[in-house]
Amino acid sequence: MQVRFHGRDHNLSIECESGTTVRTALAKASILASTVIVSHDGVVLPHATVLNKDIELLVTTVSSGG
Repeated sequence: MQVRFHGRDHNLSIECESGTTVRTALAKASILASTVIVSHDGVVLPHATVLNKDIELLVTTVSSGG
């Protein structure tokens, strides 16, 4: 299945097996999961969400600092 990540800092597609989690797909795309929020159709997805079909995900980078 194809997973497409898009957002201000990301624009790429990867191939994954059905049943892959968002966290695993992020790692395969070299996106550090602890630095982003992933959403689909306006709904934030937990990184443990299982993906079973081609999907386009919005990746929002979370910033912190002092």
